[in-house]
Amino acid sequence: MTAHRALAATFAVSMLFGITANAQQTAQPADSRPLKIGMLGDFGSVYADIGGQGNVEAAKIAIEEFGGQMFGKPIEFVAADVLMKPDVASTLARKWYETENVDVIIDLPTSATALAAMEMSKQYEKIMIIVDAASSDITGKACSPYTAHWTYDTYGNAHTVGSAIVKQGGDSWFFITADYLFGHSIERDTGDVIRAAGGKVIGSARHPLNSSDFSSYLLQAQASKAKIVGLANAGGDTINAIKQAAEFGIVAGGQKLAGIVMFISDIHSLGLKMTQGLIITEAYYWDINDRTRAFAKKFFAKTNKMPTMNQAAMYSSTLHYLKAVKAAGTRDTKTVLAKMRELPVRDAFTDNGYLREDGRMVHSMFLLEVKKPEESKYPWDYYKVLAEVPGDQVFRPMKDGNCPYVKKD
Repeated sequence: MTAHRALAATFAVSMLFGITANAQQTAQPADSRPLKIGMLGDFGSVYADIGGQGNVEAAKIAIEEFGGQMFGKPIEFVAADVLMKPDVASTLARKWYETENVDVIIDLPTSATALAAMEMSKQYEKIMIIVDAASSDITGKACSPYTAHWTYDTYGNAHTVGSAIVKQGGDSWFFITADYLFGHSIERDTGDVIRAAGGKVIGSARHPLNSSDFSSYLLQAQASKAKIVGLANAGGDTINAIKQAAEFGIVAGGQKLAGIVMFISDIHSLGLKMTQGLIITEAYYWDINDRTRAFAKKFFAKTNKMPTMNQAAMYSSTLHYLKAVKAAGTRDTKTVLAKMRELPVRDAFTDNGYLREDGRMVHSMFLLEVKKPEESKYPWDYYKVLAEVPGDQVFRPMKDGNCPYVKKD
């Protein structure tokens, strides 16, 4: 697909959501324009189920709860598909910031698209909130003074799931890795945890994004004799890898699978029989408390599904941004960012979040075990909570991230 056709496809999605640019808006004074939120996501590829249309609905719930208005005008929302291409993400971000009066862009489905769009955020000094993408580089060496990273990252997941599995005796690993920044970051960060605990990484096999055939990678994993086959991928790739691992008898042969990044939508797709006993980490689970269940009920009414942690984070980040704009009394980037850091993050996603200078939104993560089929008592009753891990134990210390915009003591 040419870049021109790709952009045409993306804006077709925007039109479906009922938001189009008005050329006259460009000439309007900043204080008289409607506040405009943009979402760049994945609507038709490997990560659509964990974000996608569900992220749209989550953002709309946040806007509705906030009251739907800012500066006396209805809040506008636009969404588009980046087609999993960094150049499309960059071009859309440029256009939205430069000519479409978009005040904040939220989501970004992959680390590569996020890093490309973040360059536009820096260039135009506009806020960007990363929800789906996960590389810890986003708040590390590739950080931006205008970006917030909301949901989870590869460092945090490695230090919860990876650490828990090593403590249980899983001290030799072979990785099946998505061959781009996200997968490389999972393998790197989890490998660091394994080696620090005295374990070893025997090897890895890298696959293209959105793979349908994992046979050669699974054969390599079997031949390695590693105790743990670590899945350094997500979404549809993780689902396909687990299904095919069952066909190859990976677990039956004595090896165990480790899904470093998994979502409730993956468990729902695969079923409890295939996923029972998996140790995973999520930032949000719908059945934790009354607060999480209240949002899940609204989300389910719109989608007939329970929200993933990314979809809950889309709600949270949208709502927190709106609260910060209201508190600041302006859409000015630096003033709003200061308020986003000043205000605690308290909502259905987390009750203990805060935004750091490097852009990391720090919050608890839950260490979870997937239930056996007979343990599940009602629909979407999938997890046992093993632990709530405080954010300061999950996410990389800011001093270790090498973010060039963080003030040195």
